[in-house]
Amino acid sequence: MSFASPRSRIEWIDLARGVALVAMAIYHFTWDLEFFGYTEPGMTAVGGWKLFARGIASTFLVLVGVSLYLAHARGIRWQGFWRRLAVIVASALAITVATWFATPDFFIFFGILHQIAFASVAGLLFLRLPAIVTLVVAVLVIAVPNLYSTTLLDGAWGWWTGLSESRPRSSDFVPVFPWFGAVLIGLALAKLASAAGLFERLAAVNPGAWSRPLRFIGRHSLAFYLIHQPVLISCVWLFSQVMPPIIDHAARFRPACERSCAESRSATFCVAYCACMLDGLRADNLLDQAFSRTPSDEFRGRLRDMAEMCTAVTEGSVQGEDEQ
Repeated sequence: MSFASPRSRIEWIDLARGVALVAMAIYHFTWDLEFFGYTEPGMTAVGGWKLFARGIASTFLVLVGVSLYLAHARGIRWQGFWRRLAVIVASALAITVATWFATPDFFIFFGILHQIAFASVAGLLFLRLPAIVTLVVAVLVIAVPNLYSTTLLDGAWGWWTGLSESRPRSSDFVPVFPWFGAVLIGLALAKLASAAGLFERLAAVNPGAWSRPLRFIGRHSLAFYLIHQPVLISCVWLFSQVMPPIIDHAARFRPACERSCAESRSATFCVAYCACMLDGLRADNLLDQAFSRTPSDEFRGRLRDMAEMCTAVTEGSVQGEDEQ
């Protein structure tokens, strides 16, 4: 089996990482616009934007697996490994602390950096295993949360596994199951690529001068990750001081509600259900709270009761129309 020399940097890996970082910045900029009220609430959490975010996270984690193999396939370089791990762990903790103060209701406690730190250690166990074994384990890691969950892991101490019944409120949640599976896929693909001599061929080909900026940020991915979002959100905040968003909560609520509802229900149901929810929020003077960044527990409870009532009413009316 052949191995790419760790001294031969493969520019295509940096390029792929740079493209993923730009895609991430686009997603985060859109999230920032939503956060400040320039787009419909919940837009980035459903539909194409949701798939876009998952694709970005999957790409990063696959590349983590590839990079882990390239760095340590010929033998784990412990000094470099511990130094890199310490930087990642420190960065992950910094993200947790910063988001705890900035957005305490959905702070990041196990985001992509936390997952990368975990995967960097756990992935070492798979460096010497055959590619097919690694792929089988990857499929199992991805499949398990769809097949099993337990209330024993509910709460902050167990959420990070991804196997709890309840889900935490976090702006970046990348639990071990299923996301460690993406890292294992990267490891397996790297093993197959190495066996086929693909890395040697890639290392000999320069992507071209056009890709230099993308390769640069790909080479400094952690710095870009830590810096880009504070810069983007500061720019949107400054813009909001000059041109604040015009917010009509009633006009924004229905399309956002219907888009979220359409993930699991028919269009007919969602139109009626969201109209019921909007009427209920208006009647109880709760519409403004529905858009609050820090809704109270009392409001959340009232919203759950209202959702259950509107679901029952809508199901009855839709069923009645179907029978006529």
